[in-house]
Amino acid sequence: MAAPVTPAARAEDSEAALNAALADVPELARLLEVDPYLKPYAVDFQRRYKQFSQILNNIGENEGGIDKFSRGYESFGVHRCADGGLYCKEWAPGAEGVFLTGDFNGWNPFSYPYKKLDYGKWKLYIPPKQNKSVLVPHGSKLKVVITSKSGEILYRISPWAKYVVREGANVNYDWLHWDPEHSYEFKHSRPKKPRSLRIYECHVGISSHEGKVASYKHFTCNVLPRIKDLGYNCIQLMAIMEHAYYASFGYQITSFFAASSRYGTPEELKELVDTAHSMGIIVLLDVVHSHASKNSADGLNMFDGTDSCYFHSGPRGTHDLWDSRLFAYSSWEVLRFLLSNIRWWLEEYRFDGFRFDGVTSMLYHHHGMGQGFSGDYSEYFGLQVDEDALTYLMLANHLVHTLYPDSITIAEDVSGMPALCSPISQGGGGFDYRLAMAIPDKWIQLLKEFKDEDWNMGDIVYTLTNRRYLEKCIAYAESHDQALVGDKTVAFWLMDAEMYTNMSVLSPFTPVIDRGIQLHKMIRLITHGLGGEGYLNFMGNEFGHPEWLDFPRKGNNESYHYARRQFHLTDDDLLRYKFLNNFDRDMNRLEERCGWLSAPQAYVSEKHEGNKIIAFERAGLLFIFNFHPSKSYTDYRVGTALPGKFKIVLDSDAAEYGGHQRLDHSTDFFSEAFEHNGRPYSLLVYIPSRVALILQNVDLPN
Repeated sequence: MAAPVTPAARAEDSEAALNAALADVPELARLLEVDPYLKPYAVDFQRRYKQFSQILNNIGENEGGIDKFSRGYESFGVHRCADGGLYCKEWAPGAEGVFLTGDFNGWNPFSYPYKKLDYGKWKLYIPPKQNKSVLVPHGSKLKVVITSKSGEILYRISPWAKYVVREGANVNYDWLHWDPEHSYEFKHSRPKKPRSLRIYECHVGISSHEGKVASYKHFTCNVLPRIKDLGYNCIQLMAIMEHAYYASFGYQITSFFAASSRYGTPEELKELVDTAHSMGIIVLLDVVHSHASKNSADGLNMFDGTDSCYFHSGPRGTHDLWDSRLFAYSSWEVLRFLLSNIRWWLEEYRFDGFRFDGVTSMLYHHHGMGQGFSGDYSEYFGLQVDEDALTYLMLANHLVHTLYPDSITIAEDVSGMPALCSPISQGGGGFDYRLAMAIPDKWIQLLKEFKDEDWNMGDIVYTLTNRRYLEKCIAYAESHDQALVGDKTVAFWLMDAEMYTNMSVLSPFTPVIDRGIQLHKMIRLITHGLGGEGYLNFMGNEFGHPEWLDFPRKGNNESYHYARRQFHLTDDDLLRYKFLNNFDRDMNRLEERCGWLSAPQAYVSEKHEGNKIIAFERAGLLFIFNFHPSKSYTDYRVGTALPGKFKIVLDSDAAEYGGHQRLDHSTDFFSEAFEHNGRPYSLLVYIPSRVALILQNVDLPN
């Protein structure tokens, strides 16, 4: 019988394991210094980092490095050669035979067979015509024909197809060979990485007020100038990767390398990105590598006739809630496909980074379903973590930041996994930001369940400041999730039916509209100022866009009525939407000038439950919020770290923002050496009810 392990021996083993982890992960010591509670999980970080390093080394040894490995789109798919011939390559490990067919050969399914290579790859070279004319003309239709092991003949779209379209009443998409004589030539360089990130989340298709799918051209000409005027320096484009089902909001991808044709051509998307760059706006792609559409006729599913290929076979390969397929991230060719896809969007379209969708689903075998995520660290380590998926995300971040160091990656993760936004060298995931997904939930909960006088100031502050040190967050009051049918936007929760009747300046300023306009501004400003290191707004919500968002589908008789954005409402001087639009613009412009998003986290000096006052300092500015529905305060003392003279630089009560003009902007406020709420100085301010103020110390150099 073995002798029992003594506590001293156990401690010695633990210390040895920690030292081994510190030796293997270059900057793990820094992570553990910032958060000592992660020490028991040092071996997990060690294992993850070693797996990442091992795959990176294997890629180097077998593929000549990640630079070459991530250029799969240069050989896979269909390519015109310099001699006028055609080179084709596919990965179809479960296929019995692979052929190319299309307009070019009269749709003969078997006249051009691929040659079988090792590791499930197939290639085909078709020599040029004698007269050297183009073998497969630009815009002609193609299909890959797969003969399966069971004898089926399957017509497929290449996973590497660059352009697919749905014609007329066709159910499925067709693959069109995209090889224009003149490709779009970019005229503008990429903007530098902004010090503060102000993101305008947008969807090209719904960007018009008309009941139709809007185009890349429309967005470029009509929406980009608005975004620039509003002071956003980044757009996050949704639903760009091709998706057969419009109502999926772009989250059921069918063709990963194809820019959605329902808005126009690839060249028109390039023009959109280039025009944004000319305005100093960076462009992020909402990339979906967490799952794929179940479509087989025009998607990745069953490409080679098997249920595996790009995905796990059996139950592990299906997401029950989303009814979609799940990638096998440990597969060599899946890694090539996904990493090449990342590079494709960076190189071909010059995107500046990515918002990775569905990261929580990727990180865990349970996909986050039925999980509360209490914050206990044991939830983020152990067998429930899909470390193959996590390693892929580390590789993707490594690739993005190696190719373009100024690129930005954002993780949509609701779980709050520690170190996801820490450097890979520390054993982290390598993301630049994560979405602060608890914040919109808190605002909706307050608006749904509590009367204004019962709002808890401490709870609001906690939600807005509860983030991991040195892991940056994108704060937002609402995104596309809250705008979708079945939910309500903040404006609709606040004003509901009265938005249809009382948003005219000629109609009475009813209590509902007054409350709605004031709280809409306050919620956005406190989220912007306190909630993170970046800020996000979904298109139209900045001015309180009425109604919800619903794509044409059978359940609404294929209507486009709710699949549009009515930007013209802000241009009508007789409507109150202009007030919210003006406030959003000036809030962003002030942030551009003062840079609070890139400043250290705010110091909150007051969260007074009875008075409903929240006060904090950030970037040398003093933010004051009075959430009380009726009480105003004369000579209210507010603490500050700074001596000197202060002036109002943003006032939600100003006339141009639909306020009541209760403050005199010519007033000078002088702080005195009177300690208050832990601050060495303080000043006296008049704070009207339902008002947000920003004061700036004018004695400080700008």
